Amino acid sequence: MSDEGRKQNRVGLLRRFWRSVFRGPVIPRDDRERRRVVFSHLLLHFRPTRLPEKTIRYNHTFGLGGMSAVLFSLLVATGVLLIFVYKPAPGLAYESIVSLRNDVFFGSLVRNIHHWSANFLIVIVVLHLARVYLTGGYTGPRQFNWVIGLLLLTCVLISNFTGYLLPWDQLSYWAITIVTGMIGYVPFVGDWLQGVLRGGPEIGQETLIIFYAAHTSVMPVLIVVLMAFHFWRIRKARGVVIPRSEDEEPDEKPAYVLALPHLLLRELAVALVLIAFVMVFAVAFDAPLGDPANPGMSTNPAKAPWYFMGFQELQLHFHPLFSVLIIPLLAVMGLVLIPYVTYDHDTSGVFMVSRKGRNLGLMAAITALVVAPLWIVADEFWVDLGAWLTGTPAAISNGLLPAVILIAAVGVFYALLKKRLAAANNEMIQAMFILLTVVFAVLTITGIWFRGPGMALTWPWGT
Repeated sequence: MSDEGRKQNRVGLLRRFWRSVFRGPVIPRDDRERRRVVFSHLLLHFRPTRLPEKTIRYNHTFGLGGMSAVLFSLLVATGVLLIFVYKPAPGLAYESIVSLRNDVFFGSLVRNIHHWSANFLIVIVVLHLARVYLTGGYTGPRQFNWVIGLLLLTCVLISNFTGYLLPWDQLSYWAITIVTGMIGYVPFVGDWLQGVLRGGPEIGQETLIIFYAAHTSVMPVLIVVLMAFHFWRIRKARGVVIPRSEDEEPDEKPAYVLALPHLLLRELAVALVLIAFVMVFAVAFDAPLGDPANPGMSTNPAKAPWYFMGFQELQLHFHPLFSVLIIPLLAVMGLVLIPYVTYDHDTSGVFMVSRKGRNLGLMAAITALVVAPLWIVADEFWVDLGAWLTGTPAAISNGLLPAVILIAAVGVFYALLKKRLAAANNEMIQAMFILLTVVFAVLTITGIWFRGPGMALTWPWGT
């Protein structure tokens, strides 16, 4: 090839590169050629070229998966900016946050966006998990993707937890002290795990370095890898579950539409609205920052981060062996096994299984909203099994015995509903899922707003 030909090839290559980056691909009118171009375009490779028309309805997924990706992107972008200012040392960390707020141009806004995006991400991921469950999106080829979603939720919680300590103020220092102290109750390996997390017997320089490295390096990489795997599994399952009524059979040949523009425009609209909301919220509300951490003076009350308050509230009602290990372990095992239970009917795509399933779910939610607060108040003021069973080991009087009583109560509730309403196991398992989820939500709300000095029950709005 002549020099002139090589020059023309280079010019053509640069033009194609410029067009692909700044102008996007030229989409031909022919549908087959259009799909080929869209599929081959790198930025759209993780999205399907076509997808069932019913799945792009906003009220089917509410855009929760896309919202999670947008919030994570905001966290990465603002986190990179914060790294340039933050100093991971106990004597400098707090001062660097103060300097960020007072001396860095838009520094306070960047921190606010990072803080609120992290908190919103937990809420959105939990809502996404609930949406997937309530629409039967964990069955068939999507079973393992449910497990990947649980791993993503775990990584999001750990990422928030490791970032919680970094401001090095009283709130964060004692919250991390509480949580790592709870881990110490795990039999046999608790002290070792506590030492690994803290980097020693006490929270200090080593703890801050471990949390900083995990928050800025380890967890983001894990989340990116799991997100990519999660998206790929959705592609392999031919998209999200297709919505249908309980009287419809699964549609083997649904009507398809192109992802571009139908899906892309919806995702872009949701992303812009979410970013605008986060920006307004970050302008209106500053991320909290208390006094500098003082290891010699605990806050009162000393509370875990809000997303772990349900477990701290459990610790007030159960022996630590049950509140820290046995109950969470049973909950995790139950969540992991949900897709692999043998169900009576294929209810994929049916919201809350059936009309009866929706009624059962409502009954379970109301029961939890009534019984859980009554149980908390009774245990706080009237019931004291440890005092009544003097001489009995605390693990039995305050752990095994109340756990057996509650399990028996749930079992009776399950049997009564199933017998009286002749419900299928799909409907009953969903009712138990809703019951226990609402109970945990009540525990979390109680711990956040209704626990005052000494973790005593109090009215948050005064007397």
